[in-house]
Amino acid sequence: MITRENRDDIAILRINHGKANALDLPLLEALGQELGDARDARAIVLTGTGSMFSAGVDLFRLLEGGAPAIGDFLDALDAVILRLFELSVPIVAAVNGHAIAGGGILVEACDYRIMSGGKIGVPELLVGVPFPVAALEVVRFATPPQHVQKIAYTGRTYGTEDALAHGLIDEIAAPETLETRALEVAAQYGAIPRQSFALAKRTLREPTLRRIAEARASIDRDVRRIWADPATHDSIRAYLAKTVGRK
Repeated sequence: MITRENRDDIAILRINHGKANALDLPLLEALGQELGDARDARAIVLTGTGSMFSAGVDLFRLLEGGAPAIGDFLDALDAVILRLFELSVPIVAAVNGHAIAGGGILVEACDYRIMSGGKIGVPELLVGVPFPVAALEVVRFATPPQHVQKIAYTGRTYGTEDALAHGLIDEIAAPETLETRALEVAAQYGAIPRQSFALAKRTLREPTLRRIAEARASIDRDVRRIWADPATHDSIRAYLAKTVGRK
C-alpha cells in the first residue's frame, strides 16, 4: 500500500493502493507506520502512483463498515494528518494527479507542495460530511486566509493554475520533472540543520496544534455523530450516485 525508496537519505513514500489510492483504515495505518519509520530520513517526499495522488476517503468501504468502522477510520485519519503536520522531518508533497478531500488534506499537511496535474480540493461539505477539526485547521494553516472559506464552503476542486492562485500548492511542475523537482526541494530543506528546522516548524505550527487540541473534545464529538448518522449516509450515497454513478 505504501512503498518506500531511499535516495541520498531522502525517503520517497508512494501511495499505491488500487486505482484511486483511496483512503481506508489499512492504508492510513500503513502510512502512519511508514512516516514513523522515516523520521530519521533527511527529508520525505510523499507522492502517489498512476494518475492519482489520492481520491480521498473510500466512501463505499466506509459505509459498509457502519458506525464502529467510521470511528476507527476517523481516529486513523486524525493520527496521520497530525503525524504529517507535526513530524520534524521536512515533507514535500509531489502531487502526481487528483488529490481530493482527504487526499487534499494530506497534501496541505506537508511543508511544500508541487503539483503536475489533476485537481485538488476539499469537497467534504458537498459529500454531506463535516470536517474533523484537524483536517480543517490544516487547511486554514496552509492556505491564504482570504481563500479558506471559499475553499471549504464551495468544495470546488482546482486545476494546477487555480490551485497555485488559491494557495493550495506552492509550485507547478511538468509530470516528467515532478519527482526530480520534489527531490531538489527535499534536499534543500533537508540541508537545514535538523534541530533548527524542527524548531522553526514547531513554532510556525504550534498555534494550529493548540487550536486543534482545544477544539477536538467538543467539535469532533459532533463530527463523529454526524458521520455516523443514517441521514448522512443517505447524503453520501446520493453524492456517489451523482459523481461515480453507483451507491
